[in-house]
Amino acid sequence: MTSVLIVDDHPAFRASARRLLERDGFRVVGEADDGASGIELARKLDPDLILLDVVLPDTTGFDVAEELRSERSEVVLVSSRTSADLGPRLDVTSALGFIPKEELTSEAVRALLDTGG
Repeated sequence: MTSVLIVDDHPAFRASARRLLERDGFRVVGEADDGASGIELARKLDPDLILLDVVLPDTTGFDVAEELRSERSEVVLVSSRTSADLGPRLDVTSALGFIPKEELTSEAVRALLDTGG
């Protein structure tokens, strides 16, 4: 069972992502509402996957992904913005991939995990 940490500043999104992922066999081991606590929990919980919002109140998901680059966890970025809005930084991130929030499904997450990005 794939363990997941959800890092997003919107409680409603965290709750819906948790329900969606747990319904389809993922195990959500924690939630964080900003980058600093996301990094702390990632290092403490060592999840298989970190579902990480690009826009956080204290930093960006890009910076968090870079900070966690040496950790075992895979990172999937999410945003309410489109990939075109995020610009070239999306092409050079250490994250496994990107999924727009409105397109988040367990299948989309599994596809990124299965293909390695």
